[in-house]
Amino acid sequence: MQFIVLVMAGWAQSLSLAWPFGVEIPFLGIQNGKAVWWLQILAMMVFAQSLLRAATVKQAAWRTWVFSTAWLCGSIWWLYVSMHTYGGLHSWLAAFAVLLLSGCLGLFYMLVGMIFHQITVKNAKNKQNMAAAVVFYAYAAIIFAVCWMLAELARGTWLTGFPWGAVGYAHLDGPLAVLAPYVGVYGMSFVAAFSAVLLLQLWKSVLRKPNNPVIFQSAAVAALLLVLPKLAVNWLPTAADNANPLQVTLLQGNIPQNEKFQAGSGVATALTWYAEQLDKVQTGLVVTPETAIPLLPQYLPPEYWRNLQQAFKDENGQKAALIGIPMGSRTEGFSNSVIGFKPNSQVFSAPYQYNKDHLVPFGEFIPPFAQWFIDLMKIPLGVFNQGGVDQPPFIWQGQRLGLNICYEDLFGEELAGRFANTATAPTILVNLTNIAWFGNTIAIDQHLNIARLRSMELAKPSIRATNTGATVIIDAQGKVTHSLERHTRGALVGQVSGNTVVTPYAAWVSKFWLWPLWIFGILTLLGGFWCHWRVGRK
Repeated sequence: MQFIVLVMAGWAQSLSLAWPFGVEIPFLGIQNGKAVWWLQILAMMVFAQSLLRAATVKQAAWRTWVFSTAWLCGSIWWLYVSMHTYGGLHSWLAAFAVLLLSGCLGLFYMLVGMIFHQITVKNAKNKQNMAAAVVFYAYAAIIFAVCWMLAELARGTWLTGFPWGAVGYAHLDGPLAVLAPYVGVYGMSFVAAFSAVLLLQLWKSVLRKPNNPVIFQSAAVAALLLVLPKLAVNWLPTAADNANPLQVTLLQGNIPQNEKFQAGSGVATALTWYAEQLDKVQTGLVVTPETAIPLLPQYLPPEYWRNLQQAFKDENGQKAALIGIPMGSRTEGFSNSVIGFKPNSQVFSAPYQYNKDHLVPFGEFIPPFAQWFIDLMKIPLGVFNQGGVDQPPFIWQGQRLGLNICYEDLFGEELAGRFANTATAPTILVNLTNIAWFGNTIAIDQHLNIARLRSMELAKPSIRATNTGATVIIDAQGKVTHSLERHTRGALVGQVSGNTVVTPYAAWVSKFWLWPLWIFGILTLLGGFWCHWRVGRK
Protein backbone atom coordinates (compact mmCIF):
# COMPACT_ATOMS: atom_id res chain seq x y z
CA MET A 1 0.00 0.00 0.00
CA GLN A 2 2.80 2.40 0.90
CA PHE A 3 4.39 1.76 -2.49
CA ILE A 4 1.19 2.71 -4.34
CA VAL A 5 0.73 5.87 -2.27
CA LEU A 6 4.28 6.99 -3.00
CA VAL A 7 3.97 6.29 -6.71
CA MET A 8 0.72 8.26 -6.88
CA ALA A 9 2.26 11.14 -4.92
CA GLY A 10 5.29 11.19 -7.21
CA TRP A 11 3.04 11.17 -10.26
CA ALA A 12 0.99 14.03 -8.80
CA GLN A 13 4.16 16.07 -8.30
CA SER A 14 5.04 15.56 -11.98
CA LEU A 15 1.55 16.76 -12.96
CA SER A 16 2.09 19.94 -10.95
CA LEU A 17 4.87 21.04 -13.32
CA ALA A 18 2.44 21.38 -16.26
CA TRP A 19 -1.13 20.07 -16.18
CA PRO A 20 -1.38 17.60 -19.10
CA PHE A 21 -5.11 16.93 -19.25
CA GLY A 22 -7.85 18.78 -21.13
CA VAL A 23 -10.03 19.04 -18.01
CA GLU A 24 -9.65 22.52 -16.50
CA ILE A 25 -10.80 23.93 -13.15
CA PRO A 26 -9.78 27.60 -13.30
CA PHE A 27 -10.72 28.53 -9.73
CA LEU A 28 -8.29 25.82 -8.51
CA GLY A 29 -5.58 27.04 -10.86
CA ILE A 30 -5.89 23.89 -13.00
CA GLN A 31 -5.46 24.82 -16.65
CA ASN A 32 -4.02 22.87 -19.53
CA GLY A 33 -0.23 23.25 -19.65
CA LYS A 34 -0.09 25.44 -16.54
CA ALA A 35 1.80 24.70 -13.33
CA VAL A 36 -0.32 23.78 -10.28
CA TRP A 37 1.60 24.99 -7.24
CA TRP A 38 -0.71 23.63 -4.53
CA LEU A 39 -0.64 20.15 -6.05
CA GLN A 40 3.14 20.08 -5.65
CA ILE A 41 2.85 21.07 -1.98
CA LEU A 42 0.18 18.42 -1.40
CA ALA A 43 2.21 15.68 -3.15
CA MET A 44 5.31 16.52 -1.12
CA MET A 45 3.28 16.50 2.09
CA VAL A 46 2.19 12.92 1.33
CA PHE A 47 5.78 11.92 0.68
CA ALA A 48 7.05 13.70 3.80
CA GLN A 49 4.46 11.94 5.93
CA SER A 50 5.70 8.58 4.66
CA LEU A 51 9.32 9.57 5.18
CA LEU A 52 8.74 10.81 8.73
CA ARG A 53 7.09 7.50 9.61
CA ALA A 54 9.95 5.38 8.25
CA ALA A 55 11.23 3.06 10.97
CA THR A 56 14.77 2.64 9.64
CA VAL A 57 17.25 4.41 7.41
CA LYS A 58 16.84 1.62 4.86
CA GLN A 59 13.09 2.13 4.79
CA ALA A 60 13.57 5.90 4.39
CA ALA A 61 15.92 5.30 1.47
CA TRP A 62 13.49 2.98 -0.27
CA ARG A 63 10.51 5.30 0.17
CA THR A 64 12.44 8.32 -1.06
CA TRP A 65 13.68 6.45 -4.12
CA VAL A 66 10.20 5.21 -5.05
CA PHE A 67 8.69 8.69 -4.76
CA SER A 68 11.47 10.46 -6.67
CA THR A 69 11.62 7.83 -9.40
CA ALA A 70 7.85 8.01 -9.94
CA TRP A 71 8.01 11.82 -10.03
CA LEU A 72 10.91 11.87 -12.50
CA CYS A 73 9.34 9.21 -14.73
CA GLY A 74 6.18 11.30 -14.85
CA SER A 75 8.22 14.38 -15.70
CA ILE A 76 10.43 13.01 -18.50
CA TRP A 77 8.40 10.11 -19.91
CA TRP A 78 8.36 11.87 -23.30
CA LEU A 79 11.96 10.74 -23.84
CA TYR A 80 10.28 7.48 -24.82
CA VAL A 81 8.92 9.22 -27.93
CA SER A 82 12.35 10.29 -29.18
CA MET A 83 13.92 6.89 -28.54
CA HIS A 84 11.08 4.69 -29.80
CA THR A 85 9.09 6.73 -32.34
CA TYR A 86 12.02 8.54 -33.94
CA GLY A 87 14.95 6.43 -32.80
CA GLY A 88 13.52 3.03 -33.68
CA LEU A 89 14.39 1.61 -30.26
CA HIS A 90 12.16 -1.28 -29.23
CA SER A 91 9.28 -0.08 -27.05
CA TRP A 92 10.24 -2.10 -23.98
CA LEU A 93 13.86 -0.98 -24.20
CA ALA A 94 12.87 2.68 -24.60
CA ALA A 95 10.54 2.44 -21.60
CA PHE A 96 13.25 0.72 -19.57
CA ALA A 97 15.72 3.47 -20.54
CA VAL A 98 13.36 6.14 -19.17
CA LEU A 99 12.86 4.13 -15.98
CA LEU A 100 16.61 3.55 -15.62
CA LEU A 101 17.42 7.25 -16.09
CA SER A 102 14.74 8.25 -13.59
CA GLY A 103 15.94 5.65 -11.11
CA CYS A 104 19.55 6.81 -11.41
CA LEU A 105 18.56 10.44 -10.90
CA GLY A 106 16.43 9.31 -7.98
CA LEU A 107 19.58 8.14 -6.21
CA PHE A 108 20.39 11.78 -5.41
CA TYR A 109 17.13 12.03 -3.48
CA MET A 110 17.51 8.61 -1.91
CA LEU A 111 20.82 9.71 -0.41
CA VAL A 112 19.44 12.89 1.13
CA GLY A 113 16.35 11.00 2.31
CA MET A 114 18.67 8.76 4.31
CA ILE A 115 20.50 11.79 5.69
CA PHE A 116 17.23 13.45 6.69
CA HIS A 117 16.06 10.35 8.53
CA GLN A 118 19.40 9.91 10.27
CA ILE A 119 19.50 13.51 11.49
CA THR A 120 15.89 13.81 12.67
CA VAL A 121 15.00 10.35 14.02
CA LYS A 122 16.44 10.81 17.52
CA ASN A 123 15.46 14.46 17.80
CA ALA A 124 11.87 13.50 17.02
CA LYS A 125 11.67 11.73 20.37
CA ASN A 126 12.78 14.81 22.29
CA LYS A 127 9.40 16.63 22.43
CA GLN A 128 8.49 16.82 26.10
CA ASN A 129 6.26 19.89 25.64
CA MET A 130 4.50 21.80 22.90
CA ALA A 131 7.21 24.46 22.58
CA ALA A 132 9.79 21.74 21.97
CA ALA A 133 7.45 20.17 19.45
CA VAL A 134 7.07 23.40 17.47
CA VAL A 135 10.85 23.88 17.48
CA PHE A 136 11.26 20.37 16.17
CA TYR A 137 8.69 21.01 13.43
CA ALA A 138 10.65 23.98 12.15
CA TYR A 139 13.96 22.13 12.57
CA ALA A 140 12.72 19.09 10.63
CA ALA A 141 11.25 21.30 7.88
CA ILE A 142 14.55 23.15 7.43
CA ILE A 143 16.59 19.93 7.34
CA PHE A 144 14.19 18.37 4.83
CA ALA A 145 14.22 21.48 2.63
CA VAL A 146 18.02 21.65 2.68
CA CYS A 147 18.28 17.96 1.80
CA TRP A 148 15.85 18.40 -1.09
CA MET A 149 17.63 21.50 -2.38
CA LEU A 150 21.03 19.79 -2.31
CA ALA A 151 19.62 16.86 -4.28
CA GLU A 152 18.18 19.30 -6.84
CA LEU A 153 21.51 21.11 -7.08
CA ALA A 154 23.44 17.87 -7.55
CA ARG A 155 21.04 16.58 -10.19
CA GLY A 156 21.12 19.91 -12.00
CA THR A 157 24.89 20.42 -12.08
CA TRP A 158 26.79 17.12 -11.78
CA LEU A 159 27.58 14.97 -14.83
CA THR A 160 26.58 17.84 -17.18
CA GLY A 161 23.34 18.29 -15.20
CA PHE A 162 19.71 17.47 -15.95
CA PRO A 163 17.50 19.68 -13.75
CA TRP A 164 14.33 19.17 -15.79
CA GLY A 165 11.33 18.92 -13.47
CA ALA A 166 12.75 20.75 -10.44
CA VAL A 167 9.84 21.43 -8.11
CA GLY A 168 10.43 25.18 -8.21
CA TYR A 169 8.89 25.19 -11.69
CA ALA A 170 5.55 24.19 -10.20
CA HIS A 171 5.40 27.58 -8.47
CA LEU A 172 5.88 30.04 -11.33
CA ASP A 173 2.16 30.93 -11.17
CA GLY A 174 1.84 30.58 -7.38
CA PRO A 175 2.67 32.77 -4.40
CA LEU A 176 6.31 31.67 -4.37
CA ALA A 177 6.87 33.09 -7.87
CA VAL A 178 7.84 36.42 -6.34
CA LEU A 179 11.02 34.76 -5.01
CA ALA A 180 12.34 33.94 -8.51
CA PRO A 181 14.38 37.15 -9.05
CA TYR A 182 16.00 36.71 -5.64
CA VAL A 183 16.80 33.02 -5.18
CA GLY A 184 15.98 31.36 -8.52
CA VAL A 185 14.41 27.97 -9.09
CA TYR A 186 16.56 26.14 -6.53
CA GLY A 187 15.72 28.64 -3.81
CA MET A 188 12.05 28.27 -4.70
CA SER A 189 12.43 24.49 -4.38
CA PHE A 190 13.85 24.99 -0.90
CA VAL A 191 10.94 27.18 0.24
CA ALA A 192 8.39 24.80 -1.33
CA ALA A 193 9.89 21.80 0.48
CA PHE A 194 10.11 23.72 3.77
CA SER A 195 6.49 24.85 3.50
CA ALA A 196 5.24 21.35 2.68
CA VAL A 197 6.86 19.69 5.70
CA LEU A 198 6.02 22.47 8.15
CA LEU A 199 2.39 22.58 7.02
CA LEU A 200 2.17 18.79 7.29
CA GLN A 201 3.41 18.70 10.87
CA LEU A 202 1.31 21.61 12.06
CA TRP A 203 -1.78 20.19 10.40
CA LYS A 204 -1.20 16.90 12.19
CA SER A 205 -0.80 18.76 15.47
CA VAL A 206 -4.06 20.65 14.99
CA LEU A 207 -5.85 17.34 14.47
CA ARG A 208 -4.34 15.93 17.65
CA LYS A 209 -4.89 18.97 19.91
CA PRO A 210 -7.22 21.42 18.16
CA ASN A 211 -7.61 23.70 21.20
CA ASN A 212 -3.94 24.41 21.78
CA PRO A 213 -3.31 28.14 21.04
CA VAL A 214 0.38 27.59 20.26
CA ILE A 215 -0.61 25.23 17.49
CA PHE A 216 -3.10 27.67 16.02
CA GLN A 217 -0.54 30.46 16.06
CA SER A 218 2.07 28.24 14.44
CA ALA A 219 -0.42 27.09 11.82
CA ALA A 220 -1.18 30.72 11.03
CA VAL A 221 2.53 31.41 10.59
CA ALA A 222 2.89 28.43 8.28
CA ALA A 223 -0.07 29.57 6.21
CA LEU A 224 1.47 33.01 5.86
CA LEU A 225 4.56 31.42 4.32
CA LEU A 226 2.45 30.96 1.21
CA VAL A 227 0.75 34.37 1.42
CA LEU A 228 3.41 36.86 2.54
CA PRO A 229 5.51 36.62 -0.64
CA LYS A 230 2.62 38.16 -2.52
CA LEU A 231 2.94 41.25 -0.33
CA ALA A 232 6.53 41.73 -1.50
CA VAL A 233 5.69 41.91 -5.19
CA ASN A 234 5.98 45.72 -5.24
CA TRP A 235 9.56 45.45 -4.04
CA LEU A 236 10.65 43.45 -7.07
CA PRO A 237 12.98 45.21 -9.50
CA THR A 238 10.77 46.50 -12.28
CA ALA A 239 11.78 46.20 -15.92
CA ALA A 240 11.81 49.68 -17.48
CA ASP A 241 10.57 49.08 -21.02
CA ASN A 242 12.63 50.42 -23.86
CA ALA A 243 11.05 53.41 -25.58
CA ASN A 244 11.53 51.72 -28.97
CA PRO A 245 10.34 48.12 -28.77
CA LEU A 246 11.89 45.64 -31.18
CA GLN A 247 9.54 44.30 -33.85
CA VAL A 248 10.16 40.57 -34.35
CA THR A 249 9.03 37.69 -36.53
CA LEU A 250 9.43 34.17 -35.17
CA LEU A 251 9.24 31.33 -37.68
CA GLN A 252 7.78 27.89 -36.96
CA GLY A 253 8.40 25.45 -39.81
CA ASN A 254 6.57 22.45 -38.31
CA ILE A 255 8.86 20.05 -40.20
CA PRO A 256 8.04 16.46 -39.11
CA GLN A 257 10.94 15.11 -37.10
CA ASN A 258 11.05 11.84 -39.04
CA GLU A 259 11.52 13.90 -42.24
CA LYS A 260 13.68 16.74 -40.95
CA PHE A 261 16.98 15.32 -42.19
CA GLN A 262 15.59 13.45 -45.22
CA ALA A 263 16.90 14.94 -48.46
CA GLY A 264 13.80 14.27 -50.52
CA SER A 265 11.23 15.57 -48.06
CA GLY A 266 12.02 17.52 -44.89
CA VAL A 267 15.25 19.11 -46.10
CA ALA A 268 13.69 20.35 -49.34
CA THR A 269 10.61 21.66 -47.53
CA ALA A 270 12.72 23.48 -44.93
CA LEU A 271 15.02 25.10 -47.48
CA THR A 272 12.12 26.33 -49.59
CA TRP A 273 9.83 27.57 -46.82
CA TYR A 274 12.44 29.29 -44.67
CA ALA A 275 13.98 31.00 -47.70
CA GLU A 276 10.57 32.40 -48.65
CA GLN A 277 9.84 33.61 -45.15
CA LEU A 278 13.26 35.17 -44.62
CA ASP A 279 12.98 37.03 -47.91
CA LYS A 280 9.58 38.59 -47.27
CA VAL A 281 9.87 39.45 -43.57
CA GLN A 282 9.04 43.07 -42.76
CA THR A 283 9.99 43.35 -39.09
CA GLY A 284 13.31 44.46 -37.63
CA LEU A 285 14.33 40.96 -36.58
CA VAL A 286 13.45 37.47 -37.77
CA VAL A 287 14.38 34.33 -35.83
CA THR A 288 14.23 30.72 -37.02
CA PRO A 289 14.20 27.54 -34.90
CA GLU A 290 17.22 25.40 -34.06
CA THR A 291 18.76 23.81 -37.21
CA ALA A 292 15.99 25.34 -39.33
CA ILE A 293 18.48 25.06 -42.20
CA PRO A 294 19.39 21.37 -41.74
CA LEU A 295 22.55 21.37 -43.90
CA LEU A 296 26.04 22.75 -43.47
CA PRO A 297 26.56 25.93 -45.56
CA GLN A 298 29.07 24.17 -47.84
CA TYR A 299 26.43 21.57 -48.75
CA LEU A 300 23.79 24.14 -49.66
CA PRO A 301 23.29 25.17 -53.30
CA PRO A 302 25.73 28.08 -53.88
CA GLU A 303 22.99 30.51 -54.82
CA TYR A 304 20.94 29.62 -51.72
CA TRP A 305 23.50 30.84 -49.19
CA ARG A 306 24.33 33.87 -51.34
CA ASN A 307 20.68 34.90 -51.68
CA LEU A 308 20.17 34.41 -47.96
CA GLN A 309 23.03 36.76 -47.16
CA GLN A 310 21.94 39.30 -49.75
CA ALA A 311 18.48 39.60 -48.21
CA PHE A 312 20.02 41.19 -45.10
CA LYS A 313 23.15 42.81 -46.51
CA ASP A 314 21.75 46.14 -47.63
CA GLU A 315 23.43 48.76 -45.43
CA ASN A 316 20.32 50.94 -45.66
CA GLY A 317 18.11 48.08 -44.57
CA GLN A 318 16.45 47.68 -41.22
CA LYS A 319 16.26 43.88 -41.08
CA ALA A 320 18.38 41.37 -39.19
CA ALA A 321 18.12 37.60 -38.89
CA LEU A 322 19.12 34.86 -36.47
CA ILE A 323 19.18 31.54 -38.29
CA GLY A 324 19.66 28.10 -36.75
CA ILE A 325 22.11 26.02 -38.81
CA PRO A 326 24.90 23.47 -38.19
CA MET A 327 28.38 24.84 -38.82
CA GLY A 328 31.90 23.46 -39.14
CA SER A 329 33.68 20.70 -41.03
CA ARG A 330 35.09 17.23 -40.47
CA THR A 331 38.54 18.63 -39.79
CA GLU A 332 37.48 21.45 -37.44
CA GLY A 333 34.52 19.70 -35.88
CA PHE A 334 30.85 20.64 -35.98
CA SER A 335 28.71 22.94 -33.88
CA ASN A 336 25.02 23.50 -33.31
CA SER A 337 24.96 27.16 -34.22
CA VAL A 338 23.05 30.36 -34.85
CA ILE A 339 24.23 32.71 -37.60
CA GLY A 340 23.33 36.39 -37.26
CA PHE A 341 22.95 38.61 -40.33
CA LYS A 342 22.44 42.36 -40.17
CA PRO A 343 23.01 45.23 -42.60
CA ASN A 344 26.66 45.91 -41.89
CA SER A 345 29.14 44.92 -44.58
CA GLN A 346 32.07 44.83 -42.15
CA VAL A 347 30.27 42.36 -39.93
CA PHE A 348 28.98 40.51 -42.95
CA SER A 349 32.42 39.35 -44.03
CA ALA A 350 32.49 37.41 -40.76
CA PRO A 351 28.85 37.10 -39.62
CA TYR A 352 27.90 36.76 -35.99
CA GLN A 353 27.97 33.15 -34.81
CA TYR A 354 26.74 31.62 -31.57
CA ASN A 355 27.68 28.00 -30.92
CA LYS A 356 25.73 25.93 -28.42
CA ASP A 357 27.80 25.37 -25.28
CA HIS A 358 25.74 23.07 -23.03
CA LEU A 359 25.43 19.96 -25.16
CA VAL A 360 22.87 17.17 -24.79
CA PRO A 361 24.28 13.79 -23.70
CA PHE A 362 23.56 11.05 -26.27
CA GLY A 363 22.33 13.73 -28.69
CA GLU A 364 25.27 16.07 -29.21
CA PHE A 365 28.03 14.15 -27.50
CA ILE A 366 28.41 10.50 -26.55
CA PRO A 367 29.25 9.77 -22.90
CA PRO A 368 31.98 7.19 -22.25
CA PHE A 369 30.91 3.56 -22.71
CA ALA A 370 27.56 4.60 -24.29
CA GLN A 371 28.28 3.99 -27.97
CA TRP A 372 26.47 0.62 -27.85
CA PHE A 373 23.25 2.37 -26.82
CA ILE A 374 23.59 4.95 -29.60
CA ASP A 375 24.08 2.15 -32.13
CA LEU A 376 20.67 0.70 -31.21
CA MET A 377 18.89 3.84 -32.41
CA LYS A 378 18.50 5.32 -35.86
CA ILE A 379 18.71 8.97 -34.91
CA PRO A 380 21.08 11.19 -36.94
CA LEU A 381 23.26 12.14 -33.99
CA GLY A 382 26.51 14.01 -34.06
CA VAL A 383 29.45 14.89 -31.88
CA PHE A 384 29.59 18.68 -31.56
CA ASN A 385 32.11 21.15 -30.23
CA GLN A 386 31.19 23.32 -27.25
CA GLY A 387 30.82 26.99 -28.00
CA GLY A 388 32.19 28.45 -24.77
CA VAL A 389 30.52 30.34 -21.94
CA ASP A 390 31.68 33.88 -22.80
CA GLN A 391 30.13 34.34 -26.23
CA PRO A 392 29.00 37.92 -26.91
CA PRO A 393 25.37 38.87 -27.47
CA PHE A 394 23.95 39.79 -30.86
CA ILE A 395 23.55 43.57 -30.86
CA TRP A 396 20.74 45.01 -32.93
CA GLN A 397 18.68 48.21 -32.73
CA GLY A 398 20.01 49.06 -29.30
CA GLN A 399 19.27 45.62 -27.83
CA ARG A 400 21.70 42.96 -26.68
CA LEU A 401 20.19 39.60 -27.62
CA GLY A 402 21.41 36.77 -25.39
CA LEU A 403 21.14 33.55 -27.36
CA ASN A 404 20.62 30.01 -26.16
CA ILE A 405 19.76 26.86 -28.06
CA CYS A 406 17.37 24.05 -27.10
CA TYR A 407 17.59 23.13 -23.43
CA GLU A 408 20.35 25.61 -22.60
CA ASP A 409 17.63 27.76 -21.03
CA LEU A 410 17.20 24.98 -18.47
CA PHE A 411 20.41 26.15 -16.78
CA GLY A 412 19.49 29.47 -15.24
CA GLU A 413 22.84 29.81 -13.50
CA GLU A 414 24.60 29.76 -16.87
CA LEU A 415 22.35 32.48 -18.28
CA ALA A 416 22.78 34.49 -15.08
CA GLY A 417 26.55 34.23 -15.52
CA ARG A 418 26.23 36.53 -18.53
CA PHE A 419 25.34 39.43 -16.20
CA ALA A 420 28.80 39.69 -14.64
CA ASN A 421 29.49 42.63 -16.97
CA THR A 422 26.46 44.91 -17.13
CA ALA A 423 27.80 46.55 -20.29
CA THR A 424 27.44 43.30 -22.26
CA ALA A 425 24.58 41.68 -20.30
CA PRO A 426 21.58 40.64 -22.40
CA THR A 427 18.55 42.91 -22.57
CA ILE A 428 16.46 40.21 -24.30
CA LEU A 429 16.77 36.41 -24.17
CA VAL A 430 16.44 34.47 -27.43
CA ASN A 431 15.86 30.71 -27.55
CA LEU A 432 15.97 28.59 -30.71
CA THR A 433 14.54 25.11 -30.18
CA ASN A 434 13.49 21.95 -31.98
CA ILE A 435 11.44 19.98 -29.47
CA ALA A 436 9.71 17.97 -32.21
CA TRP A 437 11.82 15.03 -30.96
CA PHE A 438 9.18 14.56 -28.26
CA GLY A 439 6.04 14.82 -30.38
CA ASN A 440 2.84 16.48 -29.20
CA THR A 441 3.50 15.86 -25.51
CA ILE A 442 3.60 17.80 -22.26
CA ALA A 443 7.31 18.42 -22.88
CA ILE A 444 6.28 21.49 -24.89
CA ASP A 445 4.45 23.03 -21.93
CA GLN A 446 7.16 22.04 -19.49
CA HIS A 447 9.80 23.73 -21.64
CA LEU A 448 7.64 26.82 -21.99
CA ASN A 449 7.30 27.03 -18.21
CA ILE A 450 11.07 26.70 -17.89
CA ALA A 451 11.54 29.64 -20.27
CA ARG A 452 8.97 31.69 -18.34
CA LEU A 453 10.83 31.14 -15.07
CA ARG A 454 14.12 32.21 -16.69
CA SER A 455 12.45 35.51 -17.62
CA MET A 456 11.22 35.88 -14.03
CA GLU A 457 14.65 35.12 -12.54
CA LEU A 458 16.44 37.62 -14.77
CA ALA A 459 13.58 40.14 -15.37
CA LYS A 460 14.21 39.80 -19.09
CA PRO A 461 11.74 39.22 -21.92
CA SER A 462 12.25 36.07 -23.97
CA ILE A 463 11.49 35.26 -27.58
CA ARG A 464 11.31 31.60 -28.61
CA ALA A 465 11.35 30.29 -32.18
CA THR A 466 10.60 26.56 -32.30
CA ASN A 467 9.96 23.94 -34.94
CA THR A 468 6.60 22.74 -33.59
CA GLY A 469 5.93 24.93 -30.49
CA ALA A 470 5.78 26.71 -28.24
CA THR A 471 6.75 29.70 -30.39
CA VAL A 472 6.04 32.65 -28.09
CA ILE A 473 7.04 36.06 -26.79
CA ILE A 474 7.38 36.26 -22.99
CA ASP A 475 7.57 39.54 -21.09
CA ALA A 476 10.00 40.35 -18.25
CA GLN A 477 7.47 39.13 -15.66
CA GLY A 478 7.21 35.69 -17.25
CA LYS A 479 3.83 36.22 -18.95
CA VAL A 480 3.22 35.00 -22.49
CA THR A 481 2.16 38.03 -24.55
CA HIS A 482 2.15 36.51 -28.06
CA SER A 483 1.92 32.87 -29.13
CA LEU A 484 1.58 30.84 -32.30
CA GLU A 485 -0.66 27.80 -32.59
CA ARG A 486 1.39 24.68 -32.09
CA HIS A 487 2.06 22.08 -34.76
CA THR A 488 1.26 24.54 -37.51
CA ARG A 489 3.48 26.20 -40.09
CA GLY A 490 3.53 29.94 -39.74
CA ALA A 491 5.10 33.14 -38.45
CA LEU A 492 4.48 34.95 -35.18
CA VAL A 493 4.77 38.72 -35.42
CA GLY A 494 4.99 40.87 -32.30
CA GLN A 495 7.10 43.29 -30.36
CA VAL A 496 9.36 42.94 -27.35
CA SER A 497 10.90 45.55 -25.05
CA GLY A 498 14.30 44.86 -23.55
CA ASN A 499 15.67 46.32 -20.33
CA THR A 500 18.94 46.68 -18.43
CA VAL A 501 17.68 45.53 -15.02
CA VAL A 502 20.00 43.20 -13.08
CA THR A 503 18.04 41.16 -10.54
CA PRO A 504 19.53 40.09 -7.20
CA TYR A 505 19.61 36.51 -8.51
CA ALA A 506 21.59 37.53 -11.60
CA ALA A 507 23.93 39.66 -9.46
CA TRP A 508 24.94 37.00 -6.94
CA VAL A 509 24.96 34.04 -9.32
CA SER A 510 27.13 35.89 -11.85
CA LYS A 511 29.70 36.48 -9.07
CA PHE A 512 29.49 33.32 -7.00
CA TRP A 513 27.66 30.79 -9.23
CA LEU A 514 25.47 28.52 -7.01
CA TRP A 515 28.01 28.26 -4.21
CA PRO A 516 25.96 30.30 -1.69
CA LEU A 517 23.19 27.69 -1.90
CA TRP A 518 25.68 24.82 -1.66
CA ILE A 519 27.43 26.36 1.35
CA PHE A 520 24.15 27.16 3.09
CA GLY A 521 22.92 23.61 2.54
CA ILE A 522 26.11 21.88 3.63
CA LEU A 523 26.56 24.03 6.75
CA THR A 524 22.94 23.44 7.73
CA LEU A 525 23.40 19.68 7.40
CA LEU A 526 26.58 19.82 9.47
CA GLY A 527 24.64 21.68 12.13
CA GLY A 528 21.95 19.02 11.94
CA PHE A 529 24.49 16.25 12.44
CA TRP A 530 25.90 18.13 15.43
CA CYS A 531 22.42 18.36 16.98
CA HIS A 532 21.90 14.68 16.28
CA TRP A 533 25.19 13.87 18.00
CA ARG A 534 24.35 16.01 21.03
CA VAL A 535 20.95 14.36 21.42
CA GLY A 536 22.52 10.94 21.03
CA ARG A 537 24.83 11.63 24.00
CA LYS A 538 21.95 12.40 26.34
